[in-house]
Amino acid sequence: MIVTGLAGSGKSTFALELAAKTGLPVIHLDLQFWKPGWVAPSETEWRDRQRRVLGGDAWIADGNYHETLDLRLERADTVVFLDMPWWLCAGRALLRGFRMPGELPKGCDYSPGRRLRDEWLLAVRIWRKRRSEPEREREIISQHGQRVALHVLRSKWAVRKFLDGLDADHMEADDG
Repeated sequence: MIVTGLAGSGKSTFALELAAKTGLPVIHLDLQFWKPGWVAPSETEWRDRQRRVLGGDAWIADGNYHETLDLRLERADTVVFLDMPWWLCAGRALLRGFRMPGELPKGCDYSPGRRLRDEWLLAVRIWRKRRSEPEREREIISQHGQRVALHVLRSKWAVRKFLDGLDADHMEADDG
């Protein structure tokens, strides 16, 4: 399963809640992407790394790396696209700047000041790309994801309804 959307849309939180309900392992693409010391991999390295981490039968991959979305679509049966309002995503990015993440890639030294600056820049980027990034994702999904079930969730209420629906589906399967 793929969980995608703008930065700050709630992908990681949603993926963790989904994992708790399904028992599937979560692959946080941001943690897989960076090499020690915040060094970005080459495109070939990144594609090879994703092929390795997506090698299992079932998983939840959260992240919005457009250049490799086609790889995830080859192996996934479901896409959850968190199409949240840009202002909500930007606000979440800014708030995230005040907290240090629980996990950082190995060898990363990340001061709170640097984190706040980076999240502020991310909030600006979200505003600038608020239309083009979702359009690009939809285009890639339409080209490479014809066989996947696509769920577009546009609010916190839609997210909750989706997750609660998993409970109902699971209970029905157990009752039968």
